[in-house]
Amino acid sequence: MRMVAVPSPATTTPSRCDRLVAADGIALALECHGEPADPTLVFAHGFGQTRHAWSASAAALAAQGWHCITADARGHGDSGWRDDGAYEFAQFVDDLVRVARRARTPPILVGASMGGLLGLIAQAEHAAFRALVLVDITPRWEPAGIARILGFMRAHPQGFATLDEAAAAIRHYLPHRAATKSPERLRKMLVRGEDGRLRWHWDPRLLERIAADGERQQEHLLEAARRIRVPTLLISGEQSDIVSNSTIAEFQHCVPHARHVCVARATHMIVGDRNDAFTAAVRDFIQPLRAGAAAAIP
Repeated sequence: MRMVAVPSPATTTPSRCDRLVAADGIALALECHGEPADPTLVFAHGFGQTRHAWSASAAALAAQGWHCITADARGHGDSGWRDDGAYEFAQFVDDLVRVARRARTPPILVGASMGGLLGLIAQAEHAAFRALVLVDITPRWEPAGIARILGFMRAHPQGFATLDEAAAAIRHYLPHRAATKSPERLRKMLVRGEDGRLRWHWDPRLLERIAADGERQQEHLLEAARRIRVPTLLISGEQSDIVSNSTIAEFQHCVPHARHVCVARATHMIVGDRNDAFTAAVRDFIQPLRAGAAAAIP
């Protein structure tokens, strides 16, 4: 697979922050990279992440002539939290459709984990996108992998006293990573509470609501996959414990026109593990689509 270098700041168009109000009044935080007149990519992050997970890829692709919109899902990052904690899967789908409709023409989705699942339903029910890139997620997933992620998310309810403590928790969770996040990048993942401690930048009430709702959504997601008629790419991590040969085969049966790229030496966290290879795979898939709307697949 060809490698793509992340452009230096001197060659990158500065990003622009924006806000979008959801149907129930929740304010969603957006960040736009590149020129609005260029064809658009909408990036949807995974559960417990923020828009900053996409920063390197969005900057690289914007420098290559794409308008990249990264968004914080509700309850994550700089987007609003529900006062009542009543998060529902359908709310996230509606939010993603609203973000997609900000583009001048139908965009291409790049969705990781939860973001990819939301994209499947948004496309099946609202035809929100002209192509889909699903990052290490299939409509049915491996329960052990999800349990490991949720275990990490539940592990530090009291937060951290320092950035170093948070960094140590990440190193324990991702021991294969040779490099640690810089203090600046790590700071974007955390928010300081009234008690002065640092906690992950998402609403902890999401854990039980959305994790349980996700399990109930699997048949809905499989049906949504069967209705996909736009170009689709699945990017999986060679060492992922979320997708497997059997879940990939089931997805390809539901979406027979879908392409599949496996990124070597990458876990479920492909974007952080092998950002160069990930960005190259996305670029190779979207480049033939940049001329205009993709033809529907029968």
